[in-house]
Amino acid sequence: MIEEPMILPLAGVEAWCEEGAWPWAEEHRAAIDAHWARRTAESPALYNGRVLICCERRVEDGILKVRYRESDYASFLAMRDLDFPPGSAGNCFAMAALQAADGPYLLGIMGDHTANAGRIYFPAGTPDPGDVLPDRRVDLAGSVSRELLEETGLGEDDVVIAETWTAVFHGARTALMRPVRSPLPADVLRAQIDAWLARQEQPELAGMHVVRAPADIDSERMPYFTQVFLQHLLDGPR
Repeated sequence: MIEEPMILPLAGVEAWCEEGAWPWAEEHRAAIDAHWARRTAESPALYNGRVLICCERRVEDGILKVRYRESDYASFLAMRDLDFPPGSAGNCFAMAALQAADGPYLLGIMGDHTANAGRIYFPAGTPDPGDVLPDRRVDLAGSVSRELLEETGLGEDDVVIAETWTAVFHGARTALMRPVRSPLPADVLRAQIDAWLARQEQPELAGMHVVRAPADIDSERMPYFTQVFLQHLLDGPR
């Protein structure tokens, strides 16, 4: 049975990255390397960069407090594909809940060369060392802006990014949703993003998926927490 996601508006997010290796990755290196070999045989474009793993999360007085450790993408992917084995950790990431001026939401369809080929997500990414500030705080708001730009070509001058967060907890996953509003209607916005994607040599997204009503929620290609969050958005005030 799928654990039901919990949606929680937050008063704020405090995230920081600790020094030191991620113990789970060190203990399971042989299995991680074997898994990586299988995945790269299927998807040669995968890159084993550095990412941040969520090792602790807790909510205190409405504030989500997150502790990360740095590791490699191969270790993260093994943990995720093995459905977060006991004693591993989790994934806490920021997402741009992109909404057009006329109400619909726009999500990206992942390209065939990615680890999530064909899946549909709001623009997002696992935080990486580039999001760590000199004082070791993790700039998750900056991660939203960066991922939105990298995936859709939309910069901060093209949208209005709210300062509020809504957390969607689903097992070991924590999706931190930040409202992002475009002044363009959905059809125009999708056409603009599609044109930008067509100019990229190897875009992360294959295209955009527009959600206007519950019938547009794709239960096959969207993670379950995304489906639940979209239904929550569609049920609430626009």
